[in-house]
Amino acid sequence: MKKNLLSAVAALALAGTAVTAQTELEMTSAFGKNLPILGTGAVDFVEKINGISTDVEFEHFDPGKLVPTLEALDAVSNGSVDAAFATSGYWQGKINAASLFAAVPFGPEAGEFLGWILYDDGADLWQRMYDENGYNVHVTPCGLIAPETSGWFKKEINTVADLQGLNMRFFGLGAKAMEKLGVSTSLLGASDIFPALERGAIDATEFSMPRIDARLGFHKIAKYNYFPGWHQPSTLFELLINGDVWEDLSDTAKNQIEVACLANITTNLAEGEATNYAAMVQSTEEYGVILKQWSPEMLAAFEGAWDEVVVELADGDEFFQEVWADLQEYRSGYQVWSSNIYMPRN
Repeated sequence: MKKNLLSAVAALALAGTAVTAQTELEMTSAFGKNLPILGTGAVDFVEKINGISTDVEFEHFDPGKLVPTLEALDAVSNGSVDAAFATSGYWQGKINAASLFAAVPFGPEAGEFLGWILYDDGADLWQRMYDENGYNVHVTPCGLIAPETSGWFKKEINTVADLQGLNMRFFGLGAKAMEKLGVSTSLLGASDIFPALERGAIDATEFSMPRIDARLGFHKIAKYNYFPGWHQPSTLFELLINGDVWEDLSDTAKNQIEVACLANITTNLAEGEATNYAAMVQSTEEYGVILKQWSPEMLAAFEGAWDEVVVELADGDEFFQEVWADLQEYRSGYQVWSSNIYMPRN
C-alpha cells in the first residue's frame, strides 16, 4: 500500500482526460461535523476528494445517520455502508491489534508513526489485519493528530490510590492500562460524555485535544485537566471503503482518494498544532480550569500497567505479536535518529 500511496500524485499527473461515470459513495463519520479537528478531518477529506475527482464523489454523514460509530466497520464490510472515516481504535473489542494502528500508549508521536505507516511495514500490516480477520474493506490512512490530553477529572489526582474506584470514559489500549490501576472504563461517543459526567455516571473522561474537549464542555464539570497524553501520543485515522466497491473504482479514482487522504493528513495535523494553545489559554483564564502535569511516579505507574497489557494482548495472538515486534524494531531504529537530531524539549 505504501508504494501506491507515495506514487499516487505521479499517477494523477499522468491520468487521461477521458470522462468516466462518477461513482457516488456514502461515508459515515465517527465524528460529528460540529467537532473541530476530528469532525473537520472527515469534512475536509470529502471536500478534497470531491474537488479533484470526476470519477468518484463522497457524501458525508454524521455518526448515527447511517449507522452508530461502533458498527461502522461491520457495516462497511457487509456493504450496507460504502465507506467510513474513523479510527481503528474503535474496533479494539473485535481485534486485539486494532489500536496499534490508531494510538499506542507511550508509543510513537505523529512523525514517527507516519514514518512506520508510509515507509516501513505499517500500512501493509494494517490492511492484513482486516483481511485476516475476515473484513471486506480497503483501508487508507487519512488523518493524523498530535497528542491528546490525558483526561478531565472532578478532583485532583496525585497518587494511584486516587484513581481507585473511578468510573471513566477512556479510549483504546489506554483503557486497559487504566483498568489495571483500578479504574472502571467505558467507551462513550462524543455526544454521550457530557450527560454522563453531568449525572455522575462517570467521574472523569478523556476524549481528545483541548479545543475539541472545550467544544464538548467538559470544563463545566471537571476542572482538572491532566497532561501529557501518555495514552495517545498521536492518533491515526482511517478511511475504510468496502472491498468490492474499492475494486470497482477506476485506477484514477483510487489514486485520487489516496492523494486526498495524504493531503488530509497534512491539514488535520496542522489544524491541531495551530489551534489548541488558544483553547488552553481560554480554559484557564475564562473557565477556571487547572492544568496539571502527571508526576514521574504517576507516569511510571501508567507505563507499568501498559507493559502488563501488552503481554496479555500478545499471549496467543500471533498477529498482535508480529505487529508489536515490527513496530518496536522500527522504533529502535528511529531512536538513533530522533535522539540525535532534535533539540531537547524545555
